[in-house]
Amino acid sequence: MTSGEPATRATLAEVAALADVSISTVSKVLNGRGGVSEETRARIEALLQDHQYNRRSPGPNHAPLIEVLCFEIASSWAAEAIAGIERLAREHGVGMVVSGTNDRRKPDLDWIEGVLNRRPLGVILVACNLLDAQQRQLRSRSIPFVMLDPTEQPASDVPSIGSADWSGAYAATRHLIELGHREIAIITGPEDMMAATARLSGFRAALEAARIPLDPKYVRRGEFHHSDGLTEGRALLSMPLPPTAIFASSDVQALGVYEAARALGVAIPSELSVVGFDDLKIARWAGPALTTIRVPIAEMAEQAVHVVLNLAQERAPAFSRIDMATTLVVRDSTDVPPIGTAKVSFTQLKLDAI
Repeated sequence: MTSGEPATRATLAEVAALADVSISTVSKVLNGRGGVSEETRARIEALLQDHQYNRRSPGPNHAPLIEVLCFEIASSWAAEAIAGIERLAREHGVGMVVSGTNDRRKPDLDWIEGVLNRRPLGVILVACNLLDAQQRQLRSRSIPFVMLDPTEQPASDVPSIGSADWSGAYAATRHLIELGHREIAIITGPEDMMAATARLSGFRAALEAARIPLDPKYVRRGEFHHSDGLTEGRALLSMPLPPTAIFASSDVQALGVYEAARALGVAIPSELSVVGFDDLKIARWAGPALTTIRVPIAEMAEQAVHVVLNLAQERAPAFSRIDMATTLVVRDSTDVPPIGTAKVSFTQLKLDAI
């Protein structure tokens, strides 16, 4: 075969011969049935992908379903994403099967077997990833998959939809700086998650642009959970020189900070300003209403559905990665610092620091 020519598509019998197994064994792998060792299954999966096993057209053989695998399915973020997926899928006459995982890198092994048996049009991975072997299994059956809010950098051939986390964190921090805050803390997420890394980087960049030094004690790690906001918020507010503002990297973290402040008798926003991230519905219902960064969760979810349905029709997306814009939403949880510092412009802060 000359360079640039497509690989010859193998038949089922040829794949079986190459794997040194029976045709029935290859059929079991194709249909997601058991009775095949992991080593043999992996070898067959690789051959099916490498030799582009010639399946029939995917349309009639695939159920009108979108499979959704979601990390921490009970979270408010997941609920809003799932609602967005369901709404657009229903408009297209497509059903949805939702599964949860508590491991964002490795879903339960029996999950993939169920997917292969159901033969959906495609899979949307919400804040989670798949093992390489599971990705090969989906590809070998022409089941496309898309990552929504990926936790780590996806491969270049995996479409993904995320949000502009860096610029959102920069805008949140700049808002606090322009109110006059200089003792600003952050509660961030796991250091191996893209969103947490980007938000911390945007936070640091805004402080550096205003020539405001960052006390390392003001950087606290968490898991984007309410308990992190409570624990780390209490620790920050109990410091000899507590921050006058806290940027929580998720809205549920911010509500944990609210609880810590109430327990310590710290008033929001007169004594402490708090900014969240995501703009979940709970942000509007908090008391006081939470200033936050809006992540367009519903729009991201709908975009993921569009991509999956296009891939199911063998229409390649125009992009491999898209980060949708975030927006600062100012509500009642932020104000000037308690010492009464007047509001100053971001530009003036930079000039004062030179």
